Amino acid sequence: MTPDAMLVLAVVGATVMALALTRISADVLLIGALTILMALNVITPMQALVGFSNEGVATIAALYVVVAGLRETGVVTWISQFVLGLRRSVAIAQLRLMLPVAILSAFVNNTPVVALLIPGVRDWGRRYRIAPSKLLMPLSYAAIIGGTCTLIGTSTNLVISGMMHQYTEVQFGLFDIAWIGVPCVVLVVAYTIFFGRWLLPEQEEDSQDLDDVKQYVIEMLVEDGSSLADKTIEAAGLRHLPGLYLVEINRDNVAIPAVSPQEVLRVGDRLLFAGIVESVADLQRFDGLRLASDHVLKLSTQRSSHTLIELVVSEACPLIGKTVRDGRFRNVYNAAILAVLRHGKHVHEKIGDIVLQAGDMLLVEAHVDFTEHHRNSRDFLLVSQVENSSPPNTAKRPIALVIFLAMIGLATSGIYSLMVAALLAAGTMVLTRCTSAGGARREISWQILIVIGASIGLGNALMVSGAADSLAALMEAVAHQEIYLVLGLVFLITATLTAVITNIAAATLLFPIVVSLAEMTDLSLPALCVTLMVAASASFATPIGYQTNLMVYSPGGYQFTDFVKMGAPLTVLVGITTVLLAAHFF
Repeated sequence: MTPDAMLVLAVVGATVMALALTRISADVLLIGALTILMALNVITPMQALVGFSNEGVATIAALYVVVAGLRETGVVTWISQFVLGLRRSVAIAQLRLMLPVAILSAFVNNTPVVALLIPGVRDWGRRYRIAPSKLLMPLSYAAIIGGTCTLIGTSTNLVISGMMHQYTEVQFGLFDIAWIGVPCVVLVVAYTIFFGRWLLPEQEEDSQDLDDVKQYVIEMLVEDGSSLADKTIEAAGLRHLPGLYLVEINRDNVAIPAVSPQEVLRVGDRLLFAGIVESVADLQRFDGLRLASDHVLKLSTQRSSHTLIELVVSEACPLIGKTVRDGRFRNVYNAAILAVLRHGKHVHEKIGDIVLQAGDMLLVEAHVDFTEHHRNSRDFLLVSQVENSSPPNTAKRPIALVIFLAMIGLATSGIYSLMVAALLAAGTMVLTRCTSAGGARREISWQILIVIGASIGLGNALMVSGAADSLAALMEAVAHQEIYLVLGLVFLITATLTAVITNIAAATLLFPIVVSLAEMTDLSLPALCVTLMVAASASFATPIGYQTNLMVYSPGGYQFTDFVKMGAPLTVLVGITTVLLAAHFF
């Protein structure tokens, strides 16, 4: 092994240890590792930064924009609610999430599937008080293992199948590897459900309760054609919103207090909620619910471009001492007041009759540009936009869904690569106003893109330094005629490499070694290749080995060790299953 190869292995090992044992963010550690290798002249800047020109990074960036369009039109909420349904238990939620994702990933690239579901799964978990850490890692695992069921499940399968065909007349059919993939899917789902309760972390998102000093009272209206009409409170998903309480229902000017979970909603019902501002924003995303304030209906802009904003009235505000109606607040600021807090308590008067005072905190609905226009206004001490509080533009939901399906069709059919299809879809989302250009920019997670690009750079360092070749050659040195030992070695080395470099790089790097092993041991090349395919996808033990793991890493609030605890035993079980089945079927 060359000195450069040893240096790369040492730096990669130290980086993995730092990820596992410290709380330093992954992007800082990975960029730091690349910087050290460049400073030591082990790799050139071009070799270090190759990941940032990788199609995968550009594809994920474009997918964030696509997901922005899907989220802002309500498609994400609709799909996640359809897949996950009502809460029964964490195990049932995991089962309902993982099976459809695994099936879909067998035919569709898993990256857009995961990108689509992350925000919806987080919102669903928050609504039913299930930690996102209990759902997002299973989401990634299901997407990964689903790709092992068909030849088109991952690009790795196609590449290895094509390379195998160059050496033998045998070629895999579309479902040939399902003999391995389907049992592995069952194993991964069962393992997650039975052991996830102990091995998955309980990383609750920051939340507040109803004792929070900023508790607003908001009235929502069940509008005509609402999908919530004729559903019970529980079936509509309005019972478990965190930090929010349904105080009463006003029906035909008759108040119904102490609302039962089995109370059936009707068109025209006015629902009075009390809760924190983040949960009030959640109500905006319910299809068929809208703010009941008459002032909101008179705003001059389209409602899907509105957002919730918190304001604190300053002493310089010209409306102090006037009622909201007399001061013509809506006309002056083109914003509608929804609730007023004074000294931390809700003001129980009709909005139009409230006399504004300095220090009042107002919750208003206004155009998304309001914050930018009034940030430095002397009229307000604070202007703060509530995150993700814009109501979905449901009128454009069919357009967004068609764009997403067209992207999948173009990529799956081979007309365009996934990157080109995703960029076309992202541009179309903006052009059709399913999302705005500003919203698209805000949706992109630059930290995740840095982590993915830097991870690819480290993988490239392993290859150009010869470290990966040295690890692969080790297999030939210890190979024997024992079929299970040979297949086990193929799986072990491939899974190990996949944990630190990309799966397709690990698979293509080891393929020549696999061919040599087939010639040395008289083993079936298809058996070795199918083991190589599954092992290249079996990246459960680290977040840096597979891009869907990286995508859920930050949103799930995971630590590096969370993947090790949950994924290492799973990798072993999948390896044993693969070796036994490959030896039997191939």
